[in-house]
Amino acid sequence: MGLFLGLGIGGIALLVLSLVFDGVLESALDGALSGLFDGWLSLPVIAGFVSMLGFTGAIVLGSTGLGAGAAAAAGAAAGTGAGWLTYRFSRALARGGSPSAPTKDDLVGVAGTVVTAVPAGGYGEVLLRLAGQPVKFAARADGPLARGAEVWVTAAPSSTSVTVRAVER
Repeated sequence: MGLFLGLGIGGIALLVLSLVFDGVLESALDGALSGLFDGWLSLPVIAGFVSMLGFTGAIVLGSTGLGAGAAAAAGAAAGTGAGWLTYRFSRALARGGSPSAPTKDDLVGVAGTVVTAVPAGGYGEVLLRLAGQPVKFAARADGPLARGAEVWVTAAPSSTSVTVRAVER
């Protein structure tokens, strides 16, 4: 039973190490396996397998009359399941990122409000909602726009400035 508990504790220690040294095993074996296992030999997957093998083996060995072979088989089956779940969760987390960051081209057609009056031929400021967040931009317009006027973005010459026109209602 001591061997199985040692494997379980070793798996937990390996999991802690995988948090510190994320990606070391993949980079060390990158050229040798060239994507053959595609994430299956990552430290979290191996740690999940080893810890579940050890703890399940200890539970089976301690609670049943079965021998070490049956405990190892049950632990290997549980370890395979834990490794597979770890692999699936890590893949889901890797894919679950947000879409690409908004660019200045995403500003065209956005409605906003003038927060600093825009003089004719000069710059003022408008408040626009970009990806759900209020963002202030320097703004130019063909004619003067008063504070509080509702505007639409017609162009984005740079990432910090826009050309606007008044919304006609």
